[in-house]
Amino acid sequence: MGLDPGLAILGFGIIDVGESDTGTMAGAAVVDFGIIETAAKTPVGDRLCTLYDDLHSLINQTQPQRVALEKLFFYRMGNTILVAQARGVIMLVLAQHQLPLVEYTPAQIKQALTGYGNADKAMVQEAVARELNLPTIPKPDDAADGLAVALTAWFQR
Repeated sequence: MGLDPGLAILGFGIIDVGESDTGTMAGAAVVDFGIIETAAKTPVGDRLCTLYDDLHSLINQTQPQRVALEKLFFYRMGNTILVAQARGVIMLVLAQHQLPLVEYTPAQIKQALTGYGNADKAMVQEAVARELNLPTIPKPDDAADGLAVALTAWFQR
């Protein structure tokens, strides 16, 4: 499972990595992807509770074996604090499920998928669609980002 953290939108992508007949890792296939969304005018505490409850439900439904999370990227201080709060809730839920966690910076994700650490969003999304043999780029963007994080964890295994 790959997670792109946010308070307004938490993107997730779940992939399954099978084994070939020879016991080596085969390709990755999409299991599910989407977003957990919270309403902007809702109090922050209630939004964090939504993330907490919905992520628990998602984990219970999908039973991931490993989770990858995008590391916090600093850009606007107000937004950074909200994302940090959401990440705290995410990390709590993962700990409660005793799921192993790996983290990657945005540059590491871009490098893993495109070979270029400063790739733009479109290049990363195209790489996600190509690697997962999808006919189109996954939407919304946050869900595609969740799949990108999951693929990075698979590539970095």
